Amino acid sequence: MGAKHNLQEYVDALRCAGLVAEYGVPDGALQTPIDCLTYDTRKISGRTLFLCKGIHFKEEYLRQARQLGAVAYVSERAYDVDLPHVLVRDIRHTLSTLAPLYYDRVTDDLVSVGITGTKGKSTTVFFLRYILNAWLAVRQQGACALVSSIETFDGKVSQPSHITTPEILELYQIYQNAVDNGVTHLVNEVSSQALKYERVGGIRYNVGCLLNIGLDHISPIEHTDFEDYYTAKLKIFDQSEIGLVNTDAEHAARTLAYARARCPVVTFGSHESDDVYCSGIEKRPDGIYFTVRSPYYCGTFSLSMPGIFNVSNALAAIAVCGVLGVPEEYVRVGLRNARVAGRMEVYHSADGEVSVIVDYAHNAMSFDALFRSAKAEHPGCALLAIFGAVGGKALSRRRDLGETAAKYADYIFITEDDPAEESPVEIARQIARYVTCPYEINVDRGDCIRRAILEWTGKRVVLCAGKGSETTQKRGTEYVTVPSDGDWARKYLKEYDERQQNATV
Repeated sequence: MGAKHNLQEYVDALRCAGLVAEYGVPDGALQTPIDCLTYDTRKISGRTLFLCKGIHFKEEYLRQARQLGAVAYVSERAYDVDLPHVLVRDIRHTLSTLAPLYYDRVTDDLVSVGITGTKGKSTTVFFLRYILNAWLAVRQQGACALVSSIETFDGKVSQPSHITTPEILELYQIYQNAVDNGVTHLVNEVSSQALKYERVGGIRYNVGCLLNIGLDHISPIEHTDFEDYYTAKLKIFDQSEIGLVNTDAEHAARTLAYARARCPVVTFGSHESDDVYCSGIEKRPDGIYFTVRSPYYCGTFSLSMPGIFNVSNALAAIAVCGVLGVPEEYVRVGLRNARVAGRMEVYHSADGEVSVIVDYAHNAMSFDALFRSAKAEHPGCALLAIFGAVGGKALSRRRDLGETAAKYADYIFITEDDPAEESPVEIARQIARYVTCPYEINVDRGDCIRRAILEWTGKRVVLCAGKGSETTQKRGTEYVTVPSDGDWARKYLKEYDERQQNATV
């Protein structure tokens, strides 16, 4: 990406935003063209404006940046490094001010959708991907770009994700790549952290949607309390042309009031007054069927993906597509064909005695929906749950997951789930304090799945929650390759089937 703006233009943007606290750029340097804007020394290329950010930032990083080509730096504090510099009052707001300038507001060149909420973001994003891809293929407009906690796709390259919403420069680069690859639409899963810390700063979504709100991500490094978390989520409407609100969600009245003060609003849910109204939900052998009435589409729609709770996510996708003008036939086809790797993946033994469900559910709301759905759709089966909690964040989940699972499960295996720099055993012990049904602690996730499939008897459904199709565990600061829950399930169900077959010979 060649230079588009000089240092003077970046300084002017910071001044206009009221961010400049101290200025140390000689007049002679102001006309220097800026080839690269980054906070990562590994990405320095040519004449770079270097951004000093992060609690772990060290002066040696800036010295290294200078050697590699940095011509100036922006920071909240001065360093003993001989470079022109601008000191700013807020580095996060600085990033959201400079990123749109550096990328020439490339985010305006796509039709973009922002989806946030406590649960269902990934599923809704993938529903939209399937629908839009079906429509765009006919229009010969390529594939829909995607930014999600599962996958990032820029129209050409697909990569697994370790974070819901990337840092702002990485996110803008995805938008730039998408435009360069001829993409016209992008669907963005937006986390509360991204909204709170302006990782999506400068983006104006054509449609922004808040699916629901519950208690999650409460920790010293995330959100101090529910109010902080909720107000971060509401910010999606500050940067949306049209806002979508789920009237079935908790705090819907407050959400509606906030959204309506900022943009036109479309409601969806099970109330007859909703703009996109859903009724008549029915589970059939070949899927889930439901009736929709709206200004855009009317009639029966269906999902082949399991989980009655996914109807709400489908309704959000239907509302988005209605606003975007997607023809009804592609909405129907896309929803029917939609699949999400690691989301409600169901595996069965040949004799029907054992069912395994693999899902990304990882907070109280998604746990409650998953467990209730499993109970309803597998009557008469014992429910065995396998899950853990992530290390270093979302500390309240340890209580929430333990309490929620114990309401439904007959037995719980508490295991590993990205412990990071914490002890997985200690995390499991903290979860166990809130478990009131029989349980065991076993941080070998594969062994938990093996035992649930091979060592138990009777009809049972095994819920493997939290990891979905992920093939890594974050141990320490590294991501270590491991089999996915689906890999383990297939392996041990095959062994189970072979044992049952040999027993009848």
